[in-house]
Amino acid sequence: MLKVAMMGSGGVGGFYGAMLARAGCDVTFIARSAHLAAIQSQGLRIRNDLREDVVLKPVRATDDPASCGPVDVMIVSVKLWDTAAAAVQMKPLVGRETAVLSLQNGVTKDDVLKQAFGDRAVMGGVAYIGSHIEAPGVIRQVGTMQRIVLGEYDGHVSERARRLHEALLRAGVNAELSTDVRRALWEKYVFLVGLSGATASMRKPLGPIRNNPQTRAFMLELMRETVAVGRAHGVALPPDFAEERQAWGDSLPADMSSSMHHDLEQGNRLEVEWLAGGVVQLGRAVGVATPMNRAVWDILCLHAEGRR
Repeated sequence: MLKVAMMGSGGVGGFYGAMLARAGCDVTFIARSAHLAAIQSQGLRIRNDLREDVVLKPVRATDDPASCGPVDVMIVSVKLWDTAAAAVQMKPLVGRETAVLSLQNGVTKDDVLKQAFGDRAVMGGVAYIGSHIEAPGVIRQVGTMQRIVLGEYDGHVSERARRLHEALLRAGVNAELSTDVRRALWEKYVFLVGLSGATASMRKPLGPIRNNPQTRAFMLELMRETVAVGRAHGVALPPDFAEERQAWGDSLPADMSSSMHHDLEQGNRLEVEWLAGGVVQLGRAVGVATPMNRAVWDILCLHAEGRR
């Protein structure tokens, strides 16, 4: 039985952890405050209007990672600004053979984890899903999209990657093994930068943005800049990848949004420094201009720390 710890049990960690636990994995959810209390007392519920709720009860959940002991897989889904602090908390869970897999946003997230645990421990991972905490103990999934891409950074298919891949498939997750996980990270980053930047700066979900020619063009330019920056950093993205992602986005639910838009509406801290801001900073390093992403970063910077 695969022993897994979910460092962060919100929209991403809560959903995928619940799927793995339902499939028979030994899963511990690391959470805090009201969300933790609700999971411990009422279990964890995954809601989706298109299918029956998934209810997981009882649930092993804690705010003390040290109580779990070493695990086979440490899945990280905390907000990006919490990564360094989370790495310190995760130390007791990460043994010599533990795989550390981040499902966080962005393309620089694993640099922090590699500094904490070494290159060998860290696998590359990408998660696609529209989800958020709807209420303590309740994860809301928008639409049916759910997909994980994972792989070793050196491109070989390891036994630990194969075991996790098989566990995800048993859990009903659309999981893929990649031999170029760095490219997979950038493929998600391109669309996420466009979606998050457009939905958060415009305060609207995807549907109205893609249906209006002016806002549709704005979102496309955010993605084009990201593709240009990735290619300048040596990532094998096709020149027309932004257009491809825009066409793919047309198939997604109209009410789909981004976690950054949701955080903005809730008055929470934003990941804009790592999304639009990340494109600006990475572009600056290779001499690629990113004016549209700079505009998003400037628009949202006064909201970046949240209202609380």
